[in-house]
Amino acid sequence: MNLDFKNYLLQITNASDCEEIEIIQSLWSGYGRISRYRLVGSSVKTVVVKFISLNLSGAHPKGWDTDYSHKRKVKSYKIETHWYERWSKRCTPSCRVPEFLGSISEKYDQWIILEDLNTNYPLRKHLLYMAEIKACLSWLANFHANFLHCEPVGLWPIGTYWHLATRPDEFEKIEHIELKEKAHLIDDLLNNCKYNTIVHGDAKLANFCFSEEGRKVAAVDFQYVGGGCGIKDVAYFIGSCLSSYDCETYQDELLDFYFTALLKAFQSSGSDIDFKALKDEWTTLYPVACADFTRFLLGWMPAHQKINKYNLDMMHTVLSSI
Repeated sequence: MNLDFKNYLLQITNASDCEEIEIIQSLWSGYGRISRYRLVGSSVKTVVVKFISLNLSGAHPKGWDTDYSHKRKVKSYKIETHWYERWSKRCTPSCRVPEFLGSISEKYDQWIILEDLNTNYPLRKHLLYMAEIKACLSWLANFHANFLHCEPVGLWPIGTYWHLATRPDEFEKIEHIELKEKAHLIDDLLNNCKYNTIVHGDAKLANFCFSEEGRKVAAVDFQYVGGGCGIKDVAYFIGSCLSSYDCETYQDELLDFYFTALLKAFQSSGSDIDFKALKDEWTTLYPVACADFTRFLLGWMPAHQKINKYNLDMMHTVLSSI
């Protein structure tokens, strides 16, 4: 254990000692790990530490280990640290995130120290019931309402890890001629959205932590948080946890639920936003967001399971309309 990190952790938690008790997961492409630490003599029993080492990066699991990819990841960790330091405290209990406890860096190494969400949100899920899907959509609705029209200072100007400007290598690999010709038009439609907010940027099922009964959630992993149209998070989340058939079957019900939750969030905050105009714009952009993510997948991993009938139909509808 790095001595400077250990001393810092003990200092900010008033602990007398600490021990790494569990590696929760390794970071993508070998950039480090997320671990749980037990504290001795502190009122805080455990914390979660995200350790990032830019010297440990190795081969990308899908072969995208380019210099451009490396620089994007380096920036993403800086932005995530800034998010926790400057922005996360603005989240409400309705869009719960781990409390930021501190961060320390040393040359190429960095540690982000966070609240251990396992105390109140101990469950991680691979398959969801409808109520659990709606709990995640409620989190997104409250998050988007909370940050509507906020300038993403210190964050990605355009959030999400797949947006076109950050994926030139994958764009060059796209074989679908019409999609490649119109990809920038799709990108422009999303980026010129009037009702912008802060998007999570990687709102997949794996980044939500569930309470025991599954009705409350918290979210983690803010490497690609930034400005943009909130419906991008919604489209990505729905696609992350439902099959092609279920996306088609439950799309309207889930979008209705999201917008109802969004309206309630605005009403609770006393916002005077023109909700009908926002809903009309974001509803129109939902298939565009689906097509945009499919564009990324077709360049990044053409055999990916999420390149399914639902998303391809969305893509073809969008391409025929622009």
